[in-house]
Amino acid sequence: MRLIVLLIVLTEGLLTAQSALKTSLHDLLQTEWTQNQFSGVLLVAKNGKPIIYEAQGYADFKNKKKLTKKNIFELASVSKQFTSMIIMMLKERGSLSYDESLERYIPDLPYKGITIRQLLTHTSGIPDYQAIMDEHWDKNKIADNLDVIDYLKKYPQPILFKPGEKYQYSNTGYLLLASIAEAAAGKDFIDMVKTQIFKPLKMKSADFRTPSSRLKISSFATGHVYDESLKSYQHADDYKESNYTIWLGHRKGPGRISMNANDLLKWDRALYTPILVARTTLDEAWTPQKLNNGILSQYGFGWELSQHLKLGKIVAHSGDNPGYKTYIKRYIDEKYTVILLNNNASDRMRPILEKIEDLLAKY
Repeated sequence: MRLIVLLIVLTEGLLTAQSALKTSLHDLLQTEWTQNQFSGVLLVAKNGKPIIYEAQGYADFKNKKKLTKKNIFELASVSKQFTSMIIMMLKERGSLSYDESLERYIPDLPYKGITIRQLLTHTSGIPDYQAIMDEHWDKNKIADNLDVIDYLKKYPQPILFKPGEKYQYSNTGYLLLASIAEAAAGKDFIDMVKTQIFKPLKMKSADFRTPSSRLKISSFATGHVYDESLKSYQHADDYKESNYTIWLGHRKGPGRISMNANDLLKWDRALYTPILVARTTLDEAWTPQKLNNGILSQYGFGWELSQHLKLGKIVAHSGDNPGYKTYIKRYIDEKYTVILLNNNASDRMRPILEKIEDLLAKY
């Protein structure tokens, strides 16, 4: 009898804490909208069950179209974890090895001695393709991976550092990983992601989209930037600074995936199971990698790694595209998931995430 009473008390206490947490998260999101015009969707879950799943702001500021929690957002670099997953799946099947060289799959690049592992962990030293393409590419055409690789060969830049020497974030590395996956599997990278991840996980809103294809989807949240001269939020795609997303619109690997928060939660849940890859494979992906000098880099395979004194191990990633900022933060010891999607390039992402973390630790 005492045990039953104790269980009832504990359950009631847990429900009270979760209710208080939900109220605090709701108040936080509402305050950020009213005081700072933060437009976005917040999903916080415990053991896969949402504590809060809400939207504040506008899907389109010009038309005052309200944002809903079902709106689709550009994920930007949050896409990288899907690229690393395809590489992990191919490794498990024996199609490639993490310590194989880049040259085996993409010969004639002017960068030698680089491994797949170093591409995964941003320790390759390969320079960013953006500056090369910006200077030399015909902006009336839309570039894909083959074009970027061709220009890396045609306009070679010096390697930034010896492979494995240090960590430096690299979009080029993840573009090359997508092309390596295609070479190893003999299949299109986008098809692999769709058939091997999106379809089995029933991520119905998830897809690779170009700026033009996004316009055809009524549930897509438009990305916005603040125009100081107009004193208002405008469509990010209307500005020249954003046009690289158009002429680099067919690249694969570093970005381009979009979906709603609920589908991102489905992805999160799958990472607690062996449905895609074995637990040992995931553990390696979430393990800090040693640099040449023995120091650990706090980046795994497509995930930023950190530790919280109370909440334990964290695997996370941010995304940043014109008009969009995105974040998924997974507290894998405590089974909390935080998904924050923003569509007006807000500088409030970090403060909001810090406040959410404080609330999770409190309750």
